[in-house]
Amino acid sequence: MFRSNFSKCFSRAGCVGAAALTIAACSDSGSGAPASSAPPPPVSSAPVTDQAASKFLNQASFGATTSDIDDVQALGYEGWILNEFSKPQESLLQAVLLVEASGADAGRDELTETFWTRAIVGDDQLRQRVGYALSQILVVSYSDGAIEDRPVAMANYMDIMSAGAFGNFRQTLENITYSPAMAIWLTYLQNQRADADREVVPDENYAREIMQLFTIGTLELQPNGELQLDGSSNPIETYDNVDVTELAKVFTGLSWAETDNFFQRPDNIRSEYLPLIMYDDQHSEESKSFLGTTIPANTPGDQSISLALDALFNHPNTPPFISKQLIQRLVTSNPSPAYVNRVADAFRTGRFTMPSGAVAGGGGRGDMRAVVAAVLLDAEARDPSFSSDPNYGKLREPVIRFTHWARAFGVTSTDVDNEELVRDTRAPNRLNQQAYRSPSVFNFYRPGYVAPGTESAATGLVAPELQITTAASVTGYANFMEEFIFNEEGRTDFAPDYTQEIALAGDPAALVDRLDMLLTSGQLSADTRSRIEQAVTSISSGDGPFSRDELRVRVAVLFIMNSSDYIVAR
Repeated sequence: MFRSNFSKCFSRAGCVGAAALTIAACSDSGSGAPASSAPPPPVSSAPVTDQAASKFLNQASFGATTSDIDDVQALGYEGWILNEFSKPQESLLQAVLLVEASGADAGRDELTETFWTRAIVGDDQLRQRVGYALSQILVVSYSDGAIEDRPVAMANYMDIMSAGAFGNFRQTLENITYSPAMAIWLTYLQNQRADADREVVPDENYAREIMQLFTIGTLELQPNGELQLDGSSNPIETYDNVDVTELAKVFTGLSWAETDNFFQRPDNIRSEYLPLIMYDDQHSEESKSFLGTTIPANTPGDQSISLALDALFNHPNTPPFISKQLIQRLVTSNPSPAYVNRVADAFRTGRFTMPSGAVAGGGGRGDMRAVVAAVLLDAEARDPSFSSDPNYGKLREPVIRFTHWARAFGVTSTDVDNEELVRDTRAPNRLNQQAYRSPSVFNFYRPGYVAPGTESAATGLVAPELQITTAASVTGYANFMEEFIFNEEGRTDFAPDYTQEIALAGDPAALVDRLDMLLTSGQLSADTRSRIEQAVTSISSGDGPFSRDELRVRVAVLFIMNSSDYIVAR
C-alpha cells in the first residue's frame, strides 16, 4: 500500500499491518452535535487535566507542547486566552524586510520560512493560529506569480491576518481592501471607472469575492447559520449580478502609495506594504446601489469604500457566515446551529461572557477577541462528552499535523535553505497543502465540501479537509512524516528532540501514554493503543543509526500520527 521507504519503517516495528493504522476513518470527519435551542451546560470549573489541556491547545495553537500544557493547567482556559490576548504580534513583514535590508532579495522561500518559524517557535500562538484560520477565509495566495514576485506585499498581508485575529473584523475588511497583495490577487489594482463609451468597465473580481467569500456568502442565513427559506421553502440568494456590477464601481481608483501617477508603480519597497491610495479622478462618479444600499453620485472614493464595507459588515449574514467557518477551522466541521448562534452573537455584540464572569471583547460589533473566546470556550469545544459523538470533530489539515509534530518534539530551527522538502509542500507526495499558497481564492478546500460516496456524505455531514485527501496524499503524508520523524540523515533544521520520550521507551505502555496525551489528547482507541504497544515491544534492538529506545520512539510517533485516532481530531 505504501512506498518502499514507508514499508521499511513498518518492518522495523515487526510488520504491523499498515492498513490498521492509516486514515481509515474518513467518515468520522465532521461534527454533528444535535441542535438545541437551549444553551449547553457550562464549561466545568474543575482543574484542567493534561489531556484536556492538550485538546484545547490543538484547537488554539499550532500544536500542544509539554510546556504549553503546563501553562494551560496553571492558568486555566480563560487565563491562557487572556494572556495570549496581551502578547505583542510577531511580525512576518519585519522578518522579510530585514532580509531585504541585508542586501538579499527576499522571495517565496523567505515567506515559507517566516510562516514555519511563527507557527512552530512563535510565542503568540493563538494570534498566529486564528490569523491562519482567517487567511483561509480571506484568501490571498503567493502561488500566483504576481504575488510570488512581491514577498513584501505578501508578508504584509500575512501580518494583516494576524492583526485581525484579535482586532475588529470591520477594520480587517478595510485593511485587506487597501492591501496591495489583495488588489493584485483579485485584480482591482489600478481599477478604472467606466468611460463614456463603456469600452472600459470596472473589474468585478473583488466585488464578487468580498460578498461571496469574505462577508455574506451566496445564500441568506438565519442568525444560527441555517438557511433562510422563502415561502416555497427555497433558499434565498443574497445578491445578483446587478449587485456585483454596482459594487464593482466602489473599488475603482485605488493604486500604489507614494506616487503621483495612478498608472505608475513606485520603485521602492515601501509601496509593497503601505495601504493603497485613492485617485478620485479614476473613481466612478456614478451612484452605486447594491444590497439595499445606495451611495450617492459624486461621493469621494474612500468614503464610497467605507460605506460599502459598512453595509457588508452590518449585513445580518456576516456574523454566522464568518463564525461558522472559524469554528470549522479551529474546532469541528459541523457545529450545531446553537453553537454557531452563540459565536455569531459574540460577533454581533462584541462581547463574550466567560465561565468566570469575565468579559472578552470591548463591546463593538466584530470584536474578534469576543469571537475567539466564544469559539474556544463553548461547551461543544470543551465538554469531553461531545468527543464520544461519532459525528464530532474534524480532519486535521496536513499543515497543522506537521507543525504539531514539530512543536511537540522541540524543533527549534526552521531554516528552509537546506531543507528542500519544506520549501513547497503543496505536492501530494508531501503535505498536499502549504500555508498561504492555495490554488485559488476558494482556499484548498471549501467549508461546505461533501465527500462523494462516503458515510459522512450519507449522513449529511461536510468534511472540508477531505477535499485534499486522496490516495496519493495519504501515502505522501506518511512518507513525508517518516522523513522528518526518523531524521536518518541527521538534519539540524526541523530536527526533533525525543529526549523525554526516549526516557520512557523501556516501558512501551508509559511511552504510548505520553504520546497519547501529547498528540491525541488521551483519545487513542484501545485497539490502536494495543497495536502500537505490540509494535514497540517487538523492537528489541537498534537499527542503523538508532538505538533500540530511539527506534521505539520514532516508530510509535509515526504510527500514532498516521492513525485515524490522530487524523480525526475530536
